[in-house]
Amino acid sequence: MNIGIKGISRVSATATVALTAGAVIAGGAFASQAQAAAPKPPTIVAKGGYVMNNGTGKSLFSKAADTRRSTGSTTKIMTARVVLATKGLNLDSKVTVQKAYSDYIVSKGASSARLIVGDKVTVRQLLYGLMLPSGCDAAYALADKFGSGSTRAARVKSFIGKMNSTAKTLGLKNTHFDSFDGIGNGSNYSTPKDLTKIASSAMKYSTFRSVVKTKSTKQKVTTKSGGYRYMSWTNTNKLLGSYSGAIGVKTGSGPSAKYCLVFAATRKGKTVIGTVLTATSESTRTADAKKLMDYGFKK
Repeated sequence: MNIGIKGISRVSATATVALTAGAVIAGGAFASQAQAAAPKPPTIVAKGGYVMNNGTGKSLFSKAADTRRSTGSTTKIMTARVVLATKGLNLDSKVTVQKAYSDYIVSKGASSARLIVGDKVTVRQLLYGLMLPSGCDAAYALADKFGSGSTRAARVKSFIGKMNSTAKTLGLKNTHFDSFDGIGNGSNYSTPKDLTKIASSAMKYSTFRSVVKTKSTKQKVTTKSGGYRYMSWTNTNKLLGSYSGAIGVKTGSGPSAKYCLVFAATRKGKTVIGTVLTATSESTRTADAKKLMDYGFKK
């Protein structure tokens, strides 16, 4: 059959239209499948939440992520971060526990590492006492040790200044500290996104990573008389051991902060890190964190 040149053109055009239409239909089907496979963002109880890929810094989930809120003891992440950034840091240098530290936790009704006046503890041990039982006495000891000044008050003020200058260096515009432990005077705040970035920065230090993934530890410290005793500390972070791949980071709570949690986990080489602020209870902050990590790993 002789179609002719014009006939061939018409056939080619018809075939092209058919192929194009088929591609559009197929493409639409594939797009629908991809959309169906995309994980649905979780609903969390906490008033604020944020998750990012720790390797790339990509945001994976946000809920009021830039809203300033009280942070409770998650503040201590920055306390540790400032200490670990100290030039020439000797983690084995010893600090003598002062009465002022124990008086402080009694007066504030604060969480404690149960440090005993006169004992000599290393900076490394203070970091465990800071991050596991959330010891405000350990936080005070570190601020006193690493601040500058001729009086304890001056040294503490200097240390808090370092916390704020570090926040600025990290480019955080919604974070301010007025305490070394989260027991602030009305001007201690951060956001889910900022706290996540602080934690991500702290996780670059191997000592920090080792401390925050530890479920419990027994530390030998030197007593005032030159003998020794053992201090046992258990991590307040219930994700450790209950969530596959959990590697940290820090709990927090307080009258205005309610319940907070900065969390991180690694699976198949991917690390997600994030924060929930102002949750209603210990159980809901843990549940929220698990939901966000599950979602982060699927993204």
